[in-house]
Amino acid sequence: MSTRIRLQRHGKKGKPVFHLVVADSKAKRDGRFIEKLGTYNPNTNPATIDISFERTLHWVQTGAEQSETARALLSYKGVLMMDHLMRGVAKGALTEEQAKAKFDAWTSDKENKVEAKKSGLSKAAQDDIIKRLEAEKAVSAAREAARQPEPEVVEEAPAEEVAEAPATEEAAPAEETSTEEPKAE
Repeated sequence: MSTRIRLQRHGKKGKPVFHLVVADSKAKRDGRFIEKLGTYNPNTNPATIDISFERTLHWVQTGAEQSETARALLSYKGVLMMDHLMRGVAKGALTEEQAKAKFDAWTSDKENKVEAKKSGLSKAAQDDIIKRLEAEKAVSAAREAARQPEPEVVEEAPAEEVAEAPATEEAAPAEETSTEEPKAE
């Protein structure tokens, strides 16, 4: 029986959540499996990966094949790195303490990168919220300025126009009537 480490799709439409499982290579994608090793949720940023490190390492050392995505996940979590170091210990290239020290250094470096990404994402989200709030304040101020007319400018302009307009209108009709009256006689 050939075993394979692969993903089983769960979750709802558009929001997949995957289980990392060891299954017979001939079994259906979401069918029978031998052991569940963990979960993978790509909907979060960064993606959430929870695996049983020891059991996954056991299956990798046993010779279970991995799908491309499962290989990427195991590499990300360090299972393949530990397998590589353990093979070096078995061949005598490293001692177990050296392998443990290399793996711990790799793990701490990886955690620092993940934390930096998380803090960068949260800072970007906060900056975006601040920019949106400032834009909203500017729009509100413009609306408020448009609602309240300036009383001095509005009152003075119509008063001058009203005073000038009737004077010119009264003069014109008087001339018209005077020209019309002599014609009427």
